[in-house]
Amino acid sequence: QVQLVESGGGLVQTGGSLRLACAASGRTFNDINMGWFRQAAVKEREFVAAIDWNGGRTSYADSAKGRFTISRGNAKNTVYLQMNNLKPEDTALYYCAAYITDGMVLRSIPFEYEYWGQGTQVTVSS
Repeated sequence: QVQLVESGGGLVQTGGSLRLACAASGRTFNDINMGWFRQAAVKEREFVAAIDWNGGRTSYADSAKGRFTISRGNAKNTVYLQMNNLKPEDTALYYCAAYITDGMVLRSIPFEYEYWGQGTQVTVSS
């Protein structure tokens, strides 16, 4: 069983930056792909970014390209989301998620992920 714990959320002004972290535990992580999703009030959960088990492949939502960077720590059990030039529309609860890799294209649909954290709130003020 995989446990995921997010941290790093908070309140920031428009144009500011935040770095989210997700610490994973419960098994080895040399075959686990990880991703970030977000869910704003009265909206569906949406894909933000994903990274494969060794950090060699990444995928981003259009809204994240050029502003957000996903990366993994050296121990492979931590994933980060560096968010720059934040906008009010980035305000949401951000979730870390994971699934056992199948060697295919990185997944971007929530139900395709097997493990989820509890989320960390990001609020961007205008």
